Amino acid sequence: PLSLSLRENLSQMGFAASLGGLRSLVATITYLRAYREWENVNWAKVDGLLQLTTSLQPMYSNYWDEASWHMAYNAASYYENDEKVNAFVREKLAKEHVQRGIAILLEGLRYLPDDVRLWNSLAEIYERRSKEPRQAAVAYLQVYRLTGNNRYARFAAYQYVQTTDPELWKKAYELLRAAYEKKSQRTPSLIENLKTLEERLNIPLMKRIPDPRPKIENATIEVKPGR
Repeated sequence: PLSLSLRENLSQMGFAASLGGLRSLVATITYLRAYREWENVNWAKVDGLLQLTTSLQPMYSNYWDEASWHMAYNAASYYENDEKVNAFVREKLAKEHVQRGIAILLEGLRYLPDDVRLWNSLAEIYERRSKEPRQAAVAYLQVYRLTGNNRYARFAAYQYVQTTDPELWKKAYELLRAAYEKKSQRTPSLIENLKTLEERLNIPLMKRIPDPRPKIENATIEVKPGR
């Protein structure tokens, strides 16, 4: 068996070449060993074994995705809730593992730049774990470009709305207004975010979309008498 120290001293191609046609088999073994270490809550070994796995099979997106998921979600959540250490250390360790998850996906995208699964996972980590809406929007837009699925353009816009950059608000407005023109996409979230952007960007009243429901604060309501 090749040790981790040997892996560190070999290039990507050299490591793969040292195993020849056994790469897929060994990748399966290291992948299964990583799951055993996951059960033992040994995050360093999980990461190391999945590094071996992705090195052996870099064109298989599932390995990159799961390696990232273990770090950004499982390991980070473990440290967030580890009451054996103080709050500062917990937060630091959690953030480091979220960033490790991001780094894994970025490395995977070097080999698979058009992989929708990896781009979507990256967007979700930026959105849900590291709370970086600008980066999340960029990743969602990449998913949109690769799939043509309009929902990802809306997801990108929702992330731009959460930034403090007026230029990005304009991009969000353009994306959501384009979606609004397609009547089938007029979801409550889309309308709510569009109304928010209209206020922020001072869109002229004549160009604003109608309010989703009429205001009735001062309306007269006719009540039919009962029997």
